[in-house]
Amino acid sequence: MVGQTGFEPATPSPPDWCATKLRYCPRFSKEGIKPSFGVPPFDVKATLYADGGSRGNPGPAASGAVLFAEDGEVLEEIGTFLGVTTNNVAEWTALLQGLKAALARGIDDIDVRLDSELVVRQLSGAYRVKHPGLIPLHAEAKSLLRKFAHHDVRHVRRKENAAADAVVNQVLDAHR
Repeated sequence: MVGQTGFEPATPSPPDWCATKLRYCPRFSKEGIKPSFGVPPFDVKATLYADGGSRGNPGPAASGAVLFAEDGEVLEEIGTFLGVTTNNVAEWTALLQGLKAALARGIDDIDVRLDSELVVRQLSGAYRVKHPGLIPLHAEAKSLLRKFAHHDVRHVRRKENAAADAVVNQVLDAHR
């Protein structure tokens, strides 16, 4: 009974069908074979490095995110000028933009690496988010992370986050 079980569409539509948790998607599956019940045919894994910065706090700010495939290939770089805001807003914005890019690419297993210990600890619940301007950003990040089958968020030293930091500085330099 095609289309009535909820697992097989009557007429496969890649954009709609790719978004399901079953992960049948012709653009990712070489054979276009539908998975057997409950067993996904593959996992799409990536690592997100995100960073935010401001020159002054508050000051001119930017966010930067770099998404890497498992093999180390850069999948996407996102840099955004945020105007005058705080460093913390820039850090959270970088994370949000990177998570959205990963979801848009169909990634379901994400490792997130941030050099902001504050953001990592707020995400884990070790620290509360008190600033009213950061509460919605925190809530959105938690919501986006729940959309991944698996996620791992960790703090890294600034030098390990060089790719995202470089994006931030390129954006800020371009807006002098």
